[in-house]
Amino acid sequence: MAEAESATAESKQLPILPFLRLGEKDGEDSYLFGSRCKSCGATYLGDRMACSKCCSTDPMDDVRLSDRGELHVFSIVHQSAPGVPTPYVAAIVDLPEGVSVRCNIEGVEPDPKNLEFGMPVEMYTEKVHTDDDGNEIIAFKFRPVNNN
Repeated sequence: MAEAESATAESKQLPILPFLRLGEKDGEDSYLFGSRCKSCGATYLGDRMACSKCCSTDPMDDVRLSDRGELHVFSIVHQSAPGVPTPYVAAIVDLPEGVSVRCNIEGVEPDPKNLEFGMPVEMYTEKVHTDDDGNEIIAFKFRPVNNN
């Protein structure tokens, strides 16, 4: 019994991808981060060692990316790996910083009539898995912005 309690006490939340930063304190939002070139201002998703626009190898600035963007392109997936429920909306979302991110769109019926190119979407996070050590794996997804 004590071992189970110890394992639970040591479990933590882990991001599914390295460019997702989880809020460390209660009420602190999770966010996507990127790198911005100090020479030309180009922005990339995640860590970068060099700028592909100007070829600078100077250290880049970390930048917090917006949690809102626009739906650039989408596909409704009807066939997937075993255990992955279908249909779902796979998409690319453009963020204001000039970065595009591949993601799933949730909170909308996966039907083309419910999706529109350029529609505003917002990022959120949720637990998608528990690993063998009891850690919660957290993923990011996007959903249509509720304009109500």
